Amino acid sequence: MQKLILDGLINTGNIYYNMSPSLLVEQSIRRGEGVITDKGALDVYTGKYTGRSPEDKFIVDEPEIHDDIWWGNNKTMQQETYDILYKRLLAYLQRRDLFVFDGYAGADTGYRLPLRIINEYAYQNLFAHQLFRRPTDEELKTHMPEFTVISAPGFAAIPEIDGTNSEAFIVISFSKKLIIIGGTMYAGEIKKSIFTIMNYLMPKEGVLSMHCSVNMGSDGNTALFFGLSGTGKTTLSADPNRRLIGDDEHGWSDNGIFNFEGGCYAKCISLSPEKEPQIYNAIKFGTLLENVIVDDDKHIPDYNSNKITENTRAAYPVEYIPGAVTSGIGGHPKAIIFLTADAFGVLPPISKLTREQAMYHFISGYTSKLAGTERGITEPQATFSTCFAAPFLPLGPMKYAQLLGQKMHKHNVPVYLVNTGWTGGAYGTGKRMYLPYTRAMVNAAISGKLENVNYKLHPIFNILVPDTCPGVPSEILNPKNSWQDKDAYDETAKKLAGKFIDNFTQYDDVSQEIKNAGPTV
Repeated sequence: MQKLILDGLINTGNIYYNMSPSLLVEQSIRRGEGVITDKGALDVYTGKYTGRSPEDKFIVDEPEIHDDIWWGNNKTMQQETYDILYKRLLAYLQRRDLFVFDGYAGADTGYRLPLRIINEYAYQNLFAHQLFRRPTDEELKTHMPEFTVISAPGFAAIPEIDGTNSEAFIVISFSKKLIIIGGTMYAGEIKKSIFTIMNYLMPKEGVLSMHCSVNMGSDGNTALFFGLSGTGKTTLSADPNRRLIGDDEHGWSDNGIFNFEGGCYAKCISLSPEKEPQIYNAIKFGTLLENVIVDDDKHIPDYNSNKITENTRAAYPVEYIPGAVTSGIGGHPKAIIFLTADAFGVLPPISKLTREQAMYHFISGYTSKLAGTERGITEPQATFSTCFAAPFLPLGPMKYAQLLGQKMHKHNVPVYLVNTGWTGGAYGTGKRMYLPYTRAMVNAAISGKLENVNYKLHPIFNILVPDTCPGVPSEILNPKNSWQDKDAYDETAKKLAGKFIDNFTQYDDVSQEIKNAGPTV
């Protein structure tokens, strides 16, 4: 415990530097931030904000980075506005206790980014400790942060004064190398703001930054799993025969794959020991739970409850997963899997993509929302997220797609599009893809067993559909076969193809070669 002026900026109360999880949990309980569950996890409620708030995230428009930023995808804040907000934040922090974590983003020491995370709340500092790369005692002696995050949930912005959209804000200043967060208690904003920074810095060093999970086989080769929420990314990358490197954020350099983080931030709605035993058993002392209902008597979590939110979360170090690759480093991928939950039921269960097709589908980042998941949605809706990571991309999509294409070519990596959604008809008529078949297809792709089979070109989506796949009935591989009404299949497939084409019109800097690799109507 120290009483110091922090970086010459803030006259604070007590500053707690690099506390252990035990001490942070103790501080959190003492300050009334949360409760201990029956298994020892710390459970907190995050108030109004139970998820990310993309409308409240800004990048400061600074001369050094103005020409780099994809402003069509990022909200701008002027420097003068930022300076006022920052000074008001510093005034709020006067005399307050603060918790400081010093660590890294990036497991590869050649590319890692030294960080300092400053928190008003102890539980958020626990989150930072468990999610980022933790330094050794020796590394701490020479640690010099290159980027700093200040998170003060208790400080609410005033939109009329601060130029924000609400009381919440997440503002990134690349020139000052500073991120300020306020008005929201949701810890995921800390994690994703650093991911945004890595998405800016890494491509400039020839590293593809990726929103994906990664696992590794006994030979050291890795497999990458891209996919939006609900596509099965966590489920399919959790393979008892392979070791987890990370569940969310990675870089692909000339050396191979490396995790940006040192922990996992898993959804835990409907979590059970039968369906996801690794995650279930990782929820113990040192784990932070967000917005999980616990009973008053025994503090037993109710993972099936969405009373607060569907977006209940568990944050824990990756070593809580048995057999995880704690170094965070693996070899070049043997296969790349793009996952989509196609609720229209028209995409093949698995297809192989050429380099240009992979770049097209990477930029598209397609999945679909189901009827009934949101108010007003009465039929499946196509959803596209650029590079499977739109909210976190400061640079234009071609920067990332070109790196993907280059690395695919250099390391001869196949890319497969896997539909974990519906077959035999759209949602409400067809049925969900049988999970054991999907696992068999993914295993065949990773093991190389699909490299020498015969393929046929899909007439609408222009992707290569295998005639056979080990462990999967051949008749289901062509999606049209599973529809009773073949004309209805063609009509629905063309409708979805049109949505792909319409979505792609926003990308002005994409080559015609890549545009031609998409579906046709």
